Amino acid sequence: MSPASTGVPTALTNVHAQTTLKDAFKNDFLIGAALNEAEFTGQNITAVALIKAQFNSISPENALKWDSVHPKPGVFDFTAADRYVKFGERNGMFVVGHTLIWHNQTPKWVFQDKKGNPVGRRTLLKRMREHIFTVVRRYKGRIKSWDVVNEALTRDGTLRQSRWMEIMGEDYIAKAFEFAHEADPEAELYYNDFTLEKKMKRKGAIKLIKKLKARGVPITAVGLQGHLKMKWPTFAQEEATIVDFARLGVKVAITELDVDVVPATQGNKTADIKVNAKRVAGADTYSNGLPDGVQRALAKRYAGFFGVYLKHRDVIERVTFWGVTDRGSWLNTRGRVNHPLLFNRYGKPKPAFTAVIQVAAK
Repeated sequence: MSPASTGVPTALTNVHAQTTLKDAFKNDFLIGAALNEAEFTGQNITAVALIKAQFNSISPENALKWDSVHPKPGVFDFTAADRYVKFGERNGMFVVGHTLIWHNQTPKWVFQDKKGNPVGRRTLLKRMREHIFTVVRRYKGRIKSWDVVNEALTRDGTLRQSRWMEIMGEDYIAKAFEFAHEADPEAELYYNDFTLEKKMKRKGAIKLIKKLKARGVPITAVGLQGHLKMKWPTFAQEEATIVDFARLGVKVAITELDVDVVPATQGNKTADIKVNAKRVAGADTYSNGLPDGVQRALAKRYAGFFGVYLKHRDVIERVTFWGVTDRGSWLNTRGRVNHPLLFNRYGKPKPAFTAVIQVAAK
């Protein structure tokens, strides 16, 4: 695709050949990417080259989730997780742990006894502690930041009635943070969630963070997942969200950034993985590629958000993309071919990449 066809000036196309994301924002915040197993094991050569060149922070898509590292009672499997951490260490990267406590990708046995009946609070608390201590202590001093609790809120800001909540009560959130801090007192500890730009959900998150801080729970930061749409949220909504959490005395990170370009009318209205797993007929609007007009709109969208992030770089610690190239994005679901990241399916920089670099250069 030529500079003329994308609307990007020739001078800027030359910039991205010389400037990387991590260098462009080196004085502002870390730039990260979420990695799948083919990437941190070196199998995906194209993606690995991009990761090493462009990013200075990494997150695991699945390698550290409960069902991956602790599939059965008393059985831990750190094969993939070890490779992920070693990849980051070999390349001098800030290594993130995702995620310790979540309502998804947690085996049923965690909440059941041998007969399949629900366990009590004491048993579940013991299992939570064992899991967190085993995982966090294994990587103490190596994984610098943990998403301790993931997606504990519903869209209206109330606490999700997950199995954690049903058995332990809302106290499970504080306990998870306390166990993680005890296991590694130096690690940064995050609460991570999506659509916090929506006022009702953000209000619930603010209430939660205030409660945790009042209790003395060692929460470092809030992770805004950043699963964005082409028309939502507005830049003003994004900025208001960052400011609201910064006022609480916590840092902020953009933890799972992408921009879904598939029209919302085709059903992709949530970051909930269970909903996104359902196939939607006719959702392949851009299966033959992204039209130039949409490419330019995507570039403008990314530039606007990075403008907001730069404005608040005093409280933003890192910006992490949820994936490396469009081909590996989780948004390629339900019959869609999506184009949500800065690098296309072949690992080539898109106009959005150039637009982001240009923001840093201003």
